[in-house]
Amino acid sequence: MSDNPLVFSTDGGRIKPTTPQAQAPETDGIVRIRRETKGRKGKGVTTISGVPLQGEELKALAKALKQRCGTGGALKQNIIEIQGDHREVIKDALEQRGYTVKLAGG
Repeated sequence: MSDNPLVFSTDGGRIKPTTPQAQAPETDGIVRIRRETKGRKGKGVTTISGVPLQGEELKALAKALKQRCGTGGALKQNIIEIQGDHREVIKDALEQRGYTVKLAGG
């Protein structure tokens, strides 16, 4: 019986389930930049992970990086994807913002 959450009460009517607030993932303070082609039909993208931001701040950073590189991209599961190989440009931009950056992978 404890597995079944309460969905209706005669006192208050329908009870909405509570969802926990999304929190930023635990990071070690290092922003990692890598180039990936796997699962993209040979097209390369630059991925940025480990950024200690969340929500709108992360979206704003992704937008600024896309504008700096002059290309498109996406934000998926707290990982910023920028189309093409822009590791050095992104590294410079993030270091100017005060992040510790490491180029990961080949």
